[in-house]
Amino acid sequence: MTDSTSALFEAHRPHLLALAYRMLGSRAEAEDVVQDTWLRQKDVNLGEIEFVRAYLSRIATNLCLDRMQTARVRREQYVGSWLPEPLEDATGAFDPGPQAHIEYAQNVSVAFMLALERLSALERAAFLLHDVFDQSFDEVALRLGRSAAACRQLANRARAHVRTDQTRVDVQHEQAEQLLGAFVQTITTGDTTALAQLLSDDAVMLSDGGGIVTAVAQPLQGGALIAKALVGFTRTHKAENYGLRFTRINGLPAVVLYGAQGQVLQTTALQTDADGRISALYIMRNPEKLTHIR
Repeated sequence: MTDSTSALFEAHRPHLLALAYRMLGSRAEAEDVVQDTWLRQKDVNLGEIEFVRAYLSRIATNLCLDRMQTARVRREQYVGSWLPEPLEDATGAFDPGPQAHIEYAQNVSVAFMLALERLSALERAAFLLHDVFDQSFDEVALRLGRSAAACRQLANRARAHVRTDQTRVDVQHEQAEQLLGAFVQTITTGDTTALAQLLSDDAVMLSDGGGIVTAVAQPLQGGALIAKALVGFTRTHKAENYGLRFTRINGLPAVVLYGAQGQVLQTTALQTDADGRISALYIMRNPEKLTHIR
């Protein structure tokens, strides 16, 4: 290993992290993939390779595809709703490049990640490499060991599914803070009516406890039902035993809930509709997926 090889690898680390996170939906696994990529190539002189990013990305992509086979089995056995590991926007290492914030937010949003979960491993890889990471189909073909025409078909099928599944409305930071403030206020005061008015009629709430901690086992549908459930949960706990911090997670306005000892208990990310009402709540309570939240 030379210093130049190490420097070249580090220069491409953010790209590899961004790719692996979108492939796997897990920050921890993404970091493992990047470490394994480093181990696979550490004896290679990267300075002698013409297209270093393509070379490293191919290794990372293949490692992700291997992991996705076992991950799919784990997802089928998962207790309750599965959500991707929350990624706080401050962790810019997972941003694949210098694109505008809205573009970054869109391709790590929870809705987007859930849409990706419904794709096959090869569809997901072809779509991400071409549509998100702007690789030509010839380059994608080299990475996936398929023809360019086959990769084009894979990406087209994936794109159709993602566009069908994903609807997203971005909220400006000031509006997001106001929405979060109103959301938290109505819950803590127990104002079910006011909370329901913040939610769309067909809002959905997903809660991921991973079978480790208590969480709503099935998605809740309907603004009025969700409002009653959230206020009911709050009434069973004393507010002075908890702390809150507003942030953005996976590009969405969010709040982090802390326990009395400062431990992270859950994150709640809010997605909005065209009317500025909350259309989806993504609640992460699985402690194994909260280890990277500060």
